[in-house]
Amino acid sequence: MNRKKKTMKTITALTLATALTAVAAPALAQEKGDMTLGLGLHYIQPTDSYSTTAAGNLRVDGAARPTLTFEYFIADNVGVEVLAATPFEHDIELQGTGDVAKTKHLPPTISLQYHFTNNSSMTPFIGAGINYTHFWDEAGTGALTGTPVSLDSSWGYALHAGVDFAVSEKAAIRADIRYMDIETDATVGGAAIGKVKIDPIVVGMAYVMKF
Repeated sequence: MNRKKKTMKTITALTLATALTAVAAPALAQEKGDMTLGLGLHYIQPTDSYSTTAAGNLRVDGAARPTLTFEYFIADNVGVEVLAATPFEHDIELQGTGDVAKTKHLPPTISLQYHFTNNSSMTPFIGAGINYTHFWDEAGTGALTGTPVSLDSSWGYALHAGVDFAVSEKAAIRADIRYMDIETDATVGGAAIGKVKIDPIVVGMAYVMKF
């Protein structure tokens, strides 16, 4: 079983277990002025489609990393969230050739979110915002070993949805999913080869504390 399947199965199992154990917990109410801090683990999976470039069809693989979120509530149930993470590392595959490059990136994201009010211990939310992705430490590998590779930074929109499973009045387990619009201009050997679309789905879980 590969790393991606193991990660996805672990996240799914944790989500189901949390849902079952949170039924009797109190709701995690969110009021104006509240702040939350979330510590989690998320898997970023670029779309499976290849990007057509002058160098051939390229695809970026997935990766899992610890994440950190901070949210400030500007009104009851309405918060502004900042997402941060440790650097994600990716291999870049050239169709028919194998991995030909690697890179690291950080995807800080700011979102405006709405948390639905209910009397349940499960509180769903939705959000939308802006993502900035910075790439660095790019390098050619395999057939491109020793060849300079560069990926430009990217701006795009981001969508977010999830559910908080309250475990107390001040804490919850969060299961969530994001979509990020990430598209970068790529250069190989000093020559521009076109755009590489990543557009990942990000899934994971976090422990969220309210202050």
